[in-house]
Amino acid sequence: MFQQIDQHRTADAVVGQIELLILKGLLHSGDRLPSERDLAEQLGVSRPVLRDALKTLEDRNLIEARRGGGTYVCDLIGPIFSDAVVDLISRHSCAISDHFDFRRGIEAQAASLAAIRAAPSDISRLTGILEQMREAHAREDIAAEAALDLQFHHAVGEAAHNIILLHTLRSCYRILENGVYFDRERLYRVPAARADVLDQHAAIAAAISEGDPVAARQASEQHIDYVRAALLEAEEEDKREALAGLRRLLPSVAKSR
Repeated sequence: MFQQIDQHRTADAVVGQIELLILKGLLHSGDRLPSERDLAEQLGVSRPVLRDALKTLEDRNLIEARRGGGTYVCDLIGPIFSDAVVDLISRHSCAISDHFDFRRGIEAQAASLAAIRAAPSDISRLTGILEQMREAHAREDIAAEAALDLQFHHAVGEAAHNIILLHTLRSCYRILENGVYFDRERLYRVPAARADVLDQHAAIAAAISEGDPVAARQASEQHIDYVRAALLEAEEEDKREALAGLRRLLPSVAKSR
């Protein structure tokens, strides 16, 4: 990841390289940097120069030295909304539709760009995640399927090679990880949905692999439309089941009187 600095071996050159690694998403929030000795060797700079660079990065709140040893990339993915707004949205289901509208647009754009810009390693990563999804599906590991679902969408965002889009998506997916808008495992508990969603992810990956931005966009939009409808149906089914449960209780209540 780190490259030798051939000339102008200054602290500014080190700062610039590490900043670009963070900006391009190669260094993530929470990643630990190599030890001072190893990092200085990889960069080809003296340890005093490296210390000056790390101090600058720390002053800019990009890295932090943690108690117990080690230097880490700071938590750089800020929330889209404040905690108060997130709580507010979670209490009002009318906002869920707006959430899917947002995701439909931004993820379709990411898939389209990925079809144009994805590097061979991006394609390999998508293919690998998809294979893991198939294996989790075969063994009916719902938790693994749900986690891999999120990994897949992260990989598509990274394959788009757009810095602003990448960090926006990461912030968006942080909310999804918290289950604010919907519980992924709830979707995967529906047998038909598990198979359908797997096929949809395969279609997105195939379009990106084939370099077809139109097909990638359409596959992404169709996926979000399906998830929105499937979750709505699951919610309605839960309501019907709750009502049926109440009806089963009615005769017992009547007898007790």
